[in-house]
Amino acid sequence: MYNISVEIILSMPEFLLLIASSIILVVGLFTGRMAEPLTFFLSIITLIILAISIHFSSSSPDKFIFGEMYIDDSLAKTIKLFICLTVATVLLYARAYLQLRSQARPEFYLLALFATLGMLIMASAHNFVLIYLGLELLSLSMYTLVAYIRDSHDASEAAIKYFVLGAIASGMLLYGISIMYGLSGTLDLAALSNYLHDLEELNLPIIFALTFIVVGIAFKFGAFPFHMWVPDVYHGAPTAITLFIATAPKFAAFVMTMRLLIDGMQDLVIDWQQMLLVLSALSLIFGNVIAIAQSNIKRMLAYSTISHIGFVLLGIMSGLEFGYAAAYFYTVVYVLMAAGTFGILLMLHKDGEEVQALEDLKGLSQSNPWFALLMLLLMFSLTGVPLTVGFYAKLYILQSLIFNDMLWLAILAILMSIVGAFYYLRVVKYMYFDEIQERLEMQPSTVAQTVLSVNGLLIVALFIYPTALLNYCIQAIS
Repeated sequence: MYNISVEIILSMPEFLLLIASSIILVVGLFTGRMAEPLTFFLSIITLIILAISIHFSSSSPDKFIFGEMYIDDSLAKTIKLFICLTVATVLLYARAYLQLRSQARPEFYLLALFATLGMLIMASAHNFVLIYLGLELLSLSMYTLVAYIRDSHDASEAAIKYFVLGAIASGMLLYGISIMYGLSGTLDLAALSNYLHDLEELNLPIIFALTFIVVGIAFKFGAFPFHMWVPDVYHGAPTAITLFIATAPKFAAFVMTMRLLIDGMQDLVIDWQQMLLVLSALSLIFGNVIAIAQSNIKRMLAYSTISHIGFVLLGIMSGLEFGYAAAYFYTVVYVLMAAGTFGILLMLHKDGEEVQALEDLKGLSQSNPWFALLMLLLMFSLTGVPLTVGFYAKLYILQSLIFNDMLWLAILAILMSIVGAFYYLRVVKYMYFDEIQERLEMQPSTVAQTVLSVNGLLIVALFIYPTALLNYCIQAIS
C-alpha cells in the first residue's frame, strides 16, 4: 500500500492532468454555448495549478517508480514546469485569434491538454515503451491540431504531410528501439546503460540501432535533413497551431534526447556525437541560408527554427555537463522567443486576415509602436545581439564547444549567426524604415497583450540577470 501511494504522489501531475482533461471533456459536451469559455477557463486553471504544484513539490533525491519505468528527478520537474507555463501562455495567445475567425471551440483546448499529457509522460519516462507512448500521444494530438480548421485546404494538406512523415519517423524510432531491445534484452534505460557499459567492444547492430534512434530524435526536433515537415506545417497550419508546435514540443524533444542518449546510451557517446555533429552543422548551414530566400514570415521562422535546433544539438553533442545545461538554457530561451514572435503575429491582423508576408509588417512602428519594439527585441534576441538573452544562449553553446576543443565548429556557428542576422534584421527594416502600406490592427485582448508584453520584456530581463536561469538549468541537469 505504501509503495502504491508513493507512486501516485510522485506521478500526480500526470494523473491530475488526465482526470482534469476528462472532466473538461464532459463539461464541454453538456454546457452548450458556454462550452468554449468554460473549457478555456478550466484548461488555464488546470495548467496553472499543475505548474504551482510542480514548483512547490519536494526536491527529493531521484526516485524510480512503476517498475523503474518512471523517474522523478530535477530534469523532469523543471521540464514539466516549463511545459505547463508554455501551454498556458499559448492558449491565452490563441484564443483571441480563434475567436476572430469563429474557430474557438472546446476541441482546441482539449487537444492541447492531451498533447501536454504526452509531454509530461515523456519528461519522466525512463523506459523505451513509456517514451514511445508519450511521444505518440503528443504526435497524434498535434496531427489533429494542424487540421483543426476543417475548411482550410492548406491546413489539411499540412496535416496529411505531417502525419505521413511523422509515421515514418516514429517507425524508424520504433525499429531502432526494437533492435536495441533484441540485443540487450531490456527496455529499461538504466539496464541498457549497464549492458552497454559491460560490452568489451561495440558491434555493428548496436550502431545500426543507434542510427535509427537518432533519426527519430532528429525528426522530432526538426533537424536537417529530417526537417521536411517543418516549413510546410508552420506555413499551412493556422498561426495559433504553429505557435503551439514551435514552443512546448521542443521541451519534449529535448528531454527525450537526454533520456535516450545520456541516460541510456552514454557509453555510445563517441558514435552519437559524430551523428549529432553532422546534423547540427547541416541544420545551421541550410536553415540559415534557405531562410534568406523566404518571403513568407512563417516559412522564414520555420527555417530559422531549424538553425536554432542546430545550436541545441551542438550543446548536447559536446558530451559535457555544461553543454547539456547550455542546450537546456538555449531550449528555454528559444521557446520564450518563439512564443513572443508568433504571439505578435497572432495579435496582428488586417481586416481579419492574419499576417503572412514579410511585407505586411511594413510601417508597424507607426501603427503599433509598442509591439514593433517587442518584435525588434525578439528579432535581436533570435540573432544573438547583446542586451537580449539570445546573446547568452548562443554564448554558452559556444563556450561548451570551446571547452570540448571544437573551435572550428564554434566558428561555423558564429558565421551562420551572422548569416541569420540578415533575415532577422530585414524584419526590423520593414517595421521601422519602410512606409506603412496597410494599417495592422491588434486583437482586442487585454490579458493576452499584457502577457505578450511580459514575454517580450523577459528577453531583456534575462539578459540583465541570466545566471538565475542558467543555474536552474545546471541544477536540473546535474
